[in-house]
Amino acid sequence: MSKTKTVIVGANHAGIAAANTLLDTYPDQEVVMIDRNTNLSYLGCGTALWVGRQIESYENLFYTNKEAFEAKGAKIYMETTVERIDFNEKIVYCKKHNGEAVTESYDKLILATGSAPINPEIPGRDLKNVEFLKLFQDGQTVDAAMAREEVKTVAVIGAGYIGVEIAEAAKRRGKNVLLFDAAQRCLPNYYDKWFTDDMDKVLADNGIELHYGELAKEYKGNEKVESIVTDQGEYAVDLVINAIGFRPNNGLGKDHLELFANGAYLVDLHQQTSDPSVYAVGDCATIFSNAVQQTTYIALATNAVRSGIVAAHNIGGTSLESIGVQGSNGISIFGYHMVSTGLTVQESEKIGLNIKYTEFEDLQKPGFMKDNNKVKIRIVYEADSRRIVGAQMASYEDISMGIHMFSLAIEEKVTIDKLKLLDIFFLPHFNQPYNYITMAALSAE
Repeated sequence: MSKTKTVIVGANHAGIAAANTLLDTYPDQEVVMIDRNTNLSYLGCGTALWVGRQIESYENLFYTNKEAFEAKGAKIYMETTVERIDFNEKIVYCKKHNGEAVTESYDKLILATGSAPINPEIPGRDLKNVEFLKLFQDGQTVDAAMAREEVKTVAVIGAGYIGVEIAEAAKRRGKNVLLFDAAQRCLPNYYDKWFTDDMDKVLADNGIELHYGELAKEYKGNEKVESIVTDQGEYAVDLVINAIGFRPNNGLGKDHLELFANGAYLVDLHQQTSDPSVYAVGDCATIFSNAVQQTTYIALATNAVRSGIVAAHNIGGTSLESIGVQGSNGISIFGYHMVSTGLTVQESEKIGLNIKYTEFEDLQKPGFMKDNNKVKIRIVYEADSRRIVGAQMASYEDISMGIHMFSLAIEEKVTIDKLKLLDIFFLPHFNQPYNYITMAALSAE
């Protein structure tokens, strides 16, 4: 039986999921994995936990290794850079870290090259102590910088998920922390102002200095950064962490494959690109949003894993379509939890969706119960079809599991009216008889 040879470029979450699926399910597959890093499977979402010493070490942030794939029969190149791909001849040209040139032919190719941090073209960006957070090595560099006594003030550029999390981590390490963003609030892509006002208060109450509506213009210093200049002032700092965002890493295929507006590889529901022999998965590829009902770009590790699985099954011979995603996500800062899925009100209005929303605020449990905190919920729905397109929840209570129901609701096009009399159980240990999900749905226009 002749084997199908699949080459996977990139061995993090998406590439790993694809490799495991092929190796575990399809014995007729020959799998080659290529990655330029020294390690694989790093859970970057845990970097801030480790840097902030909420966990003691980074070892358990790796969930597999090279040897595990070799044991399954894969050929794996680490510290190997793919320099170019000949898509017509189906050959991948690589260079190992020792300079040795390597080529691998393929029947099928999976691009799992992920995303790269946005590095704004501003003066001083090459100074020492101006860092990014993406790879494990970036986490090591930032962690080592935090350990130095002379690093007293940390500037974080970008108040998205990574920026807010690393700002908390730096504060937990005893640093003065300045958080900058060109927007007027934190986390604007995932939550409406009703929610982010609370998170901004949590940040400020815990000693993080907020500089919103400020644009970084320059980093100053001799060899290493000594100050940051914005459009509103200059601030002395010892360490800058850039967390502005990421762009798809499309260097290998951008001249051959069809691209999305932001440069991601455009894929269908099978994760197939415009070249039938080439699949793209994870942060370098597009994804279908069930909330918007169209192709979009949402860079999340959970999406990466699912897309890798879908691509592998299609290569293996099982026709499988992605069921689309909602972009479900969550964050927990100084004990305050926020979760969301689908579209916010602001995002819906930006893309021209005619929506309404309903919201409610109440205690998690009946008032007579101890250890009881308020919960906020907002549900966004289309005005005409009344289908749910988004939900946000926030509390010091762990309300995270609730968002999974809304994720399924969006996928299944459930209407806001369907939620009104949903069978939600009651027990004082957990919730209220008039549950805030029910109350929000009942008060919908």
